[in-house]
Amino acid sequence: MTLLHAWLIEPFGYDFMQRGLLSALLLSISGGLLGSVLVLRRLALMGDALTHSLLPGLALAWMLLGRGPLALLAGAVATGLITVLGSALIGRLTRLKEDAAFGSFFLVAYAAGIALVSQAGTRVDLLHFLFGNVLGVSPVDLVLSASAAGITLIAFVIAYRGIVLEIFDPIFSRSAGMRGGWYYGGFLVLAVVNLVAALQTMGVILALGLFLLPAATAYLWCDRFATMLGLSVVVGMAGSAVGLALSYHTGISSGPSIVLSLGAAFLGSALGSPRYGLLHAARQAWRERRSVRHTTD
Repeated sequence: MTLLHAWLIEPFGYDFMQRGLLSALLLSISGGLLGSVLVLRRLALMGDALTHSLLPGLALAWMLLGRGPLALLAGAVATGLITVLGSALIGRLTRLKEDAAFGSFFLVAYAAGIALVSQAGTRVDLLHFLFGNVLGVSPVDLVLSASAAGITLIAFVIAYRGIVLEIFDPIFSRSAGMRGGWYYGGFLVLAVVNLVAALQTMGVILALGLFLLPAATAYLWCDRFATMLGLSVVVGMAGSAVGLALSYHTGISSGPSIVLSLGAAFLGSALGSPRYGLLHAARQAWRERRSVRHTTD
């Protein structure tokens, strides 16, 4: 009990740790919802490209407008939309597929962001941009995190039926007159807003980990979409708390610590899930081979 208190309770006796934890818990709500769509729609790599493409907008906003959250949000939204619209346009009007266009935009945008950050000198902390810093979570950042989580939650409540149809039966969705492009565009905007909100705690590179890993973990345990959404949120919250405690005790940046904690949960689920884990698959394969040998004998 003393060890548990020292590792998981003592770190959150400080104000900066409480702010970091609250920010991560709020973003776990929206991350669990958006991440479930990413996993089920097989958009994980697109999400990664979108995350990295935010860096040049963030760097320009920081250099020209300052570190205010509204400035960062505007810069990130601008480059995120340019990446999305540009890759979609190239995918439609040329022979290049959209995933290749997305990857190309991602590489160019990320390189441009690194160049801008390096040119800014001491005015911009590259490690802070890339890996996050729990010490930097301010009350304004908490408001942004709460706003992003609240907007995402409201959007899912209002459009839940349409989201389910778009994921599992897009053909029926089109025949019923639903405009899938609006759902897709709205999802991307929500993703950009939440990724920006996660910058202080997670950093631009690892922010997607708070979205993707809890959803991937939940997917290995759940067969119902609603259950997957709830479990994704719970896994994200638990992993955030453990990761921040690990960051406090080891000195590792908050972003990597949270992602490592979530990664441990994912790897454990991939190995030990009773229906979809590797051990279950190995047992099934062994039983099938044994059954075949008995039949042939």
